[in-house]
Amino acid sequence: MATTMDMTPQRETPLIAEHRTLQAKLAPFGGWLMPIQYEGILAEHHWTRNNVCVFDICHMGEFQVQGDLASSNLDHVVTINLTGMATGQCRYGFMLNQAGGVIDDLVVYRLGEKEWMLVVNAATEENDEHHLLRNLSRDITFKNISGQTGKLDVQGPLSGVILKDLVGADVAKLAYYTFAKFKLLGEDVIVSRTGYTGELGYEIYISSAKVVELWRLLLKNSRVKPAGLGARDTLRLEMGYPLYGQDLDTQTTPVEAGLSGFVDFSKDFIGKLSLVAQKDGGPSRRLRCFQSDSRRAPRHNYKIYLKDKEIGAVTSGSFSPTLGCGIAMGYVSCELKTGEQVNLKENQIDIPARVVTRPFYKQGTAKSEEIR
Repeated sequence: MATTMDMTPQRETPLIAEHRTLQAKLAPFGGWLMPIQYEGILAEHHWTRNNVCVFDICHMGEFQVQGDLASSNLDHVVTINLTGMATGQCRYGFMLNQAGGVIDDLVVYRLGEKEWMLVVNAATEENDEHHLLRNLSRDITFKNISGQTGKLDVQGPLSGVILKDLVGADVAKLAYYTFAKFKLLGEDVIVSRTGYTGELGYEIYISSAKVVELWRLLLKNSRVKPAGLGARDTLRLEMGYPLYGQDLDTQTTPVEAGLSGFVDFSKDFIGKLSLVAQKDGGPSRRLRCFQSDSRRAPRHNYKIYLKDKEIGAVTSGSFSPTLGCGIAMGYVSCELKTGEQVNLKENQIDIPARVVTRPFYKQGTAKSEEIR
């Protein structure tokens, strides 16, 4: 869900000084205000897959919308059906332009009958706010709460154990993509069973005033390690999750990205006519996944070749720490069958790869019914 530009936060968050201290102890800073790594991307990636890591995602944007759903126009602005959501549910979807291009991907939380929270990407926060205010009715209350909201993601197979120790046994009752309010550090906080890694995980929304204290509390547990945005990127790519600004943008539609499952075509929404036409006629390009037979890692903008013909370009590519090989996603202009061979090229670099289905990594615990 995050963007390339999200690697640099849009504001100074309370955890910045804390990260500087940790980085001085553990690893070179890497040139970013938000840490790319602490111990190292590979170590953090593997620790998340097998244990539990905490990610600072305070730079994400949060909006609060209050008002009657029928008259607010909120359901018209997003592709998911909000009328069928119960309080305590959250859903992933999109805000589109009239051409069906993705303005942003986001997660919508139903806090109450007439109260919603929208979690958006940092780099698109300002534009998202303008888009919403242009399209929502005037009888709603809209508030950008990003500056006062801290967000920490606790991810990994052992995350349920860690959260039970913090907020109590009831956290184990949370189903995938649901949330509840819990008491933590003297505050009412939102804990959702969501994440961007493919593993069992939770996202904690707490006040900016308390987020550093929570960060320190989590890291007192020897089972919890900090992970940076580098590991977050390799983890999400192994799951085939899109990265806004690379795999998604205003010139790309959910149909092209193979994400029509997060679009409710039974309702009306901005961009629907364009999406329906593209769906019925077939998109001119499609997002496909590629896996190499070596450790060589394709990168963003590598060209995709079928035999001697250029058919597209890589949007996201990396070495997969779990699979031990190069993986990539990219848009192609022709039909490709699973298992078909392609070449990913950049200048003299030529990486043979085959078409695979997403996710690349299929043993994720995100939807596990067993909370250890």
